[in-house]
Amino acid sequence: MPLGPDTVGRKLLWSIGLPGLVVALLGVGHFWRESRVAVQDATQVESLALAEFVASTFSLPQAPRARAHEAVAEVLRSDTRLFRSVEDVRVLTPDGRIRWSRRPEEVGRVHDEARRLTSPGPETARSSAGVTEVVRPMGGGPECGSCHTEEEVPGASVLQMRMTEPALHQQLSEMFRGALGAMVLFIVLLALLTTLGLHLNLTRPLRKLSAAMGRAEAGDLLVRADARGTDELARLGAAFNQMLARLTAMKAEEIDTHRDLAVVKEKLALKDELEERLRELSLLFDVARSLNATLELDELLEAVTRLVVERLQIPDFSTMLLNTEGLLEVKHAWPEGRGAEGLTFGLGEGACGRAAETLKAVYLPDLEDRTSIFARRGLVEGAVDTGALLAVPMVHMGTLLGVMNFQRPEVASFSAGEIELLTAVADLAATAVKNARLHAETVKLTMTDPLTGVPNRRHLFQRMELELARAQRFGTPLALLMVDVDHFKRLNDVAGHRVGDETLRRVCDVLRLRVRKVDTLARYGGEEFVLLLPQSTKADAVEVAEKLRRAVADLVSLSQPGLPGNHVTVSVGVAHFPTDATTQEELVDCADSALYCSKRSGRNRTTPFEPGMEMHPGRERGPHAPATEGTAVTTTAPGGVAKA
Repeated sequence: MPLGPDTVGRKLLWSIGLPGLVVALLGVGHFWRESRVAVQDATQVESLALAEFVASTFSLPQAPRARAHEAVAEVLRSDTRLFRSVEDVRVLTPDGRIRWSRRPEEVGRVHDEARRLTSPGPETARSSAGVTEVVRPMGGGPECGSCHTEEEVPGASVLQMRMTEPALHQQLSEMFRGALGAMVLFIVLLALLTTLGLHLNLTRPLRKLSAAMGRAEAGDLLVRADARGTDELARLGAAFNQMLARLTAMKAEEIDTHRDLAVVKEKLALKDELEERLRELSLLFDVARSLNATLELDELLEAVTRLVVERLQIPDFSTMLLNTEGLLEVKHAWPEGRGAEGLTFGLGEGACGRAAETLKAVYLPDLEDRTSIFARRGLVEGAVDTGALLAVPMVHMGTLLGVMNFQRPEVASFSAGEIELLTAVADLAATAVKNARLHAETVKLTMTDPLTGVPNRRHLFQRMELELARAQRFGTPLALLMVDVDHFKRLNDVAGHRVGDETLRRVCDVLRLRVRKVDTLARYGGEEFVLLLPQSTKADAVEVAEKLRRAVADLVSLSQPGLPGNHVTVSVGVAHFPTDATTQEELVDCADSALYCSKRSGRNRTTPFEPGMEMHPGRERGPHAPATEGTAVTTTAPGGVAKA
């Protein structure tokens, strides 16, 4: 659509022109600067050429008994346009003394800027404040012999010449400065006029329209905006007025609609009951989904607690599970931090015990009614029991697993529908708890050696990886002991596998009772056991290994003839991180090599790992001579640590 004389677009066009003028101003300034640079360059070129000419005149012969280079002075004093802009001409000696000057009175003086002017260098021209200075080195020597005597022949000297800018150049600069000032004045006036035009044509109409919109937002639908004119703002005001008229009509229709909604609400009463059922089904669905999402018992109980508290608005809730002693033990309670976790109830004790005993839900609508035969003992000593309590047993295939307790501060606050819903929640939770326990038992079986009851090889390597990572991160030592029962194959052959299994259990019991809680004892395979000793030095690990070896030899005896010494002994290999190895595989290999050294050196001994054992396991070097069975090999490790 073409822009008319009264359109907002045409008004804005003037405001857009202002940046264009600013750009033009910047362009004029740029061209003025460029012209100034060009003037200075031209002046410098002209000055260099003139300096070359003046320097050449000094080599011309002069009249006898005339003042030195009077011809040069006469040329410079002439009114020739070429020399009219020359202000000063001087010839300086290397020590800064004026040897010749256009002004005779300066001859013999020392120039103020002698150091800068007489420093060695090529011909230069410098412009500053409308004056161009040329410094040009001059020769000397034989070419000056025509005018000077042999004693007067000057050495190397410097010609200094100062010239003012030509008048044409100065007029050009003045013209650019005048044009720039006029442009600035024009832009200022144009900016003022543009500001005034925008205020009259845009700001004030928009302010009026905004005020009308504010009154309409406050609820005054009878206000109208100014719609005079033909521009976009006037058309916007007219459209706003039409909108207000439509809103007024809609307000009247709203009153009629409210009257009709009052009738509709009566028909939607049944919808509330349907929504309640949907909410209950949704809760059951969420409980089932949450319970199926995890097999960890603690996470499962926490998820059930969160759903019950948030979705059913039950402020007091607890989950009790039947422990190994046949008591109901509180596993999870809400609110947290009251000290209820760990409390136990017997079967038949209180409402929860009664529910567990009868495998049926027990509902106490008023806890302050002490006439009830199911008096409830508080989970926290000194707590006041008020409101209503519902205890629902958790039963899976006829087996009691626990009890869920729901409490509200209001009396008789549980409806029959809620009791039915919470019973279904307890049934779902019972199934999930059963699955979680089965999962925990399965995991335990996969991580535990069934014969000795200690962790198996899989759990050992998982634990070893964690302990090694912790030792690497915090810079702490870690020792590994590999224990092997001596002559175990002969024991199985002579006494049978039943005696062999019993021997492994007894050896394992001796080792388990003599290690720390932070240590890890695991069955590595066959008759071999492994102990992880965190934060233990190599000397400490050797001492622990020797103590365990002696304990096994003293406590595990046999009544079976045909076995060496009629008692059970073990051989031990010791490896240490980071002294012997830095990785898990290397640590196990080092302990295994040390164990083979113990076996081949006579058994029933402790051997710490030393470099080279991995190449020749069991071979003693130097003072390590094989000993007879039943004695311990004592060596001295580097650093003076005694090993047994």
